[in-house]
Amino acid sequence: MSVAADSRPDPRHEPVLLEEVIAALDIVTDEIHVDATFGAGGYSRAMLAEGAEVYAFDRDPDAIAEGAELAEASDGGLHLVPRRFSEMREALKEHGLDAVDGVAMDIGVSSMQLDRAERGFSFQADGPLDMRMEQDGESAADFVNSADEALIADTLYAYGEEHRSRRIARAIVAARPIETTGELAAVVRKAVGHRPGAPKDPATKTFQAIRIHLNRELDELRDGLAAAEAVLAPGGRLAVVTFHSLEDRIVKQFLRERSGRTPGGSRHLPDTAETAPAPSFDKPAKPQRADKAEVARNPRSRSATLRSARRNEAPPWPMERRVTA
Repeated sequence: MSVAADSRPDPRHEPVLLEEVIAALDIVTDEIHVDATFGAGGYSRAMLAEGAEVYAFDRDPDAIAEGAELAEASDGGLHLVPRRFSEMREALKEHGLDAVDGVAMDIGVSSMQLDRAERGFSFQADGPLDMRMEQDGESAADFVNSADEALIADTLYAYGEEHRSRRIARAIVAARPIETTGELAAVVRKAVGHRPGAPKDPATKTFQAIRIHLNRELDELRDGLAAAEAVLAPGGRLAVVTFHSLEDRIVKQFLRERSGRTPGGSRHLPDTAETAPAPSFDKPAKPQRADKAEVARNPRSRSATLRSARRNEAPPWPMERRVTA
């Protein structure tokens, strides 16, 4: 398999914890690996450079379209799959694959999506209030302009960990219609107070929460982890990069359970370790964070955490045992 000569990272998007992810995948030439979150192709490029054949998933049609050049240059090494990564088991079967040697996930919104005002993910530049990864279905504008106040408040609290959610929800309902990212950010700032120059814009949590709700990101992560467990061959490696506590908690709990490290019960509760299926992963590696040099070079890496583990020979757990953290 030949690797494209231009396999250097795309300057639009520097992959977070790239060296650490590739080290965790421990790629051997001609292995088959999954890049579950293709984005601008940073992980896929590095996988190809290590000699892997790569199946790259992305639900965003823009990412798939813009990856065509890399796929063509890879001489058959890169296969673009326009599907959600939670569907990787079914999609890989359609490509004649029952198992792969590694799966990498970079969870959340991509820099490509954030940097494009017309996608509506960010308030750094004003644009339509959209936030749809698949560019289909309910938009952020639809949600803030039609959802009742209680649902908006619950969404901000659950997915943004926003303790001022009720105040913000009241302000959103009072300000309808809201059509742009700038308008929504201004409503939130006015509702909770905003000091120019503060280290974090108060609208950040609201935007995160609405995006996660619209795209079902936490359910997608739970289903994606179970799918990765199902497709990894014995000895296969899983590497997951998360960017906030909600995601990291799910990954941490998944690997803890699947490696048989869930704490035992008390005298009041049954010992779940005795009733759980056999561990399907070996003991996870220690979580890794970006060093000072990477944070200085790429501020997005500041909040990133990498968790990784190696699959063993036990069968995957049934879907009803999906982690609920």
